Amino acid sequence: MTIITLVEDSQGKNNLESEHGVSFYIETSQHKVLFDVGQTDLFLRNAIKLGLDLSLVDTVIISHGHYDHGGGLTDFLRINKKAKIYIQRTAFKDYYSMRKENEYTYIGLNKDLDESRFVLLDEDYKIDEELILFNKISNNRFFPKSNQSLFKKVNNEMKLDDFEHEQNLIILTENKVILIAGCAHKGIINIIDQAELILKQRRIDIVLGGFHLSSKNKKYEETKENIEEISKELFNLNVEMFYTGHCTGIIAYDIMKNILKNKLLLIYPGFILNF
Repeated sequence: MTIITLVEDSQGKNNLESEHGVSFYIETSQHKVLFDVGQTDLFLRNAIKLGLDLSLVDTVIISHGHYDHGGGLTDFLRINKKAKIYIQRTAFKDYYSMRKENEYTYIGLNKDLDESRFVLLDEDYKIDEELILFNKISNNRFFPKSNQSLFKKVNNEMKLDDFEHEQNLIILTENKVILIAGCAHKGIINIIDQAELILKQRRIDIVLGGFHLSSKNKKYEETKENIEEISKELFNLNVEMFYTGHCTGIIAYDIMKNILKNKLLLIYPGFILNF
């Protein structure tokens, strides 16, 4: 099994570009998967440079209804005519970021897309024996402070986003269990806890994705103390490795690295994991 990062915030030592967003190309024994597609066609341009043919992808998973995870859908639909796109039905609502006090920027998805290509979900969903999607989260520990700057428009009023549109992916292989989160708006520790509740007999070996510990609104940045507490909790989990970037933020990453040490790595476009 192989996971290749196509889009990330941080640029690596290669000729691949970066942008604020996430996209992972995943090859399992049964599937060619895209998990998120970034905000532009960058995922496609980087894939071409890496020699990947995304027209062969059979499964797309969009983690939630924000532009930096689903903005590339128009370009994907242009080059791929067969893949099913799994997304929570609520991901197409109106989502906003308050980057300055009482100033709201639309961060939702393009709603003018071919609906026939989407599998609209209302809850957890098992695609098959390899791929499990889940969006119901029981616990509410270490809920990211940065969520306080994120809203949804309901009946023309701005309300705090409850992230009912967010889903996460469990990949089951013979030897490893991989958990992938786009932004972990519901809290990465809560998401790991829920994944292990779903699995029952197996533990999470690898965690990959953003942990949402940074904010464009400085008022809602996570404190150093809170990041350290989250890092200690993660360190004590029976997880082999954490791979992160994107909305975790470099400041938070450096704090986490000091605690998690060699159990944490920063990802970038072109970063490859083989299992």
